[in-house]
Parts: sequence; structure tokens; C-alpha cells
Amino acid sequence: MANPNIVAVTSILGKTVTNSLTSTSNTSLVSNGLNSGTIVKINSVIVSNVDGTNAVNVSVFHNNAAAGAGTNTELASTISVPANASLIVIDKSTSIYLEENTSLTVTAGTASKLKTVVSYEIIS
Repeated sequence: MANPNIVAVTSILGKTVTNSLTSTSNTSLVSNGLNSGTIVKINSVIVSNVDGTNAVNVSVFHNNAAAGAGTNTELASTISVPANASLIVIDKSTSIYLEENTSLTVTAGTASKLKTVVSYEIIS
């Protein structure tokens, strides 16, 4: 797995992606492909529970392969998100990097009850 040198940065592209977790399967949020020549800095991950009555569990993982493949390492494991509330899993003070061929994924305890917002930078 390559780790691009970020001292000689030529571009930093800010991105925000949203996702509705419509299943309880492990879902890829952000993926940094093999040989991308970039590093991805995850600035924030917010998980919102849109159920008005019930709490829903969420787990967020760092994967050692792109697109949610490989081995999961828990960043947040089975955390209960209260009804009509949000959980900040990662913020600027706890940002992480995705090297080439790694990814960030999430698993919902109940389908169609959680939404995510991920803010990140693609550095090359």
C-alpha cells in the first residue's frame, strides 16, 4: 500500500458525501483506490437517526482495502444513536487518513433509519 508524500501537495479537493443506509450490510462511505496517487483526509463523519421513536445502533470501520473489502477495524462499535439525534463519530480534532487501497465503511443496526454525512479532502 503506497502512502503518497503530502509535503509536495499539488491539490486539495474538498468533498462532502451523504448516504441513506437502506440495509444492515456493511456500506462503503469513502474509498481510496489502489494506485490512486492520493491520500484522503476524513474531517468528519456524522450519523443521524431519522426514526422518531427508536434508537438505532451504528458501527463505523476503517478497512484495509478499497471499497469496503479486506479487514474491518472498528472506529465506533455498536453505538446507540437516540431517536431524532445525531452522533459525531469523527471531527476535525480526531481526523484520520485513508491511504491508497483503504476505505471507510458503516453498518446500521436497522435498515432505512440512519443517514450519514462525511466531509473529506482528497490530497495529491
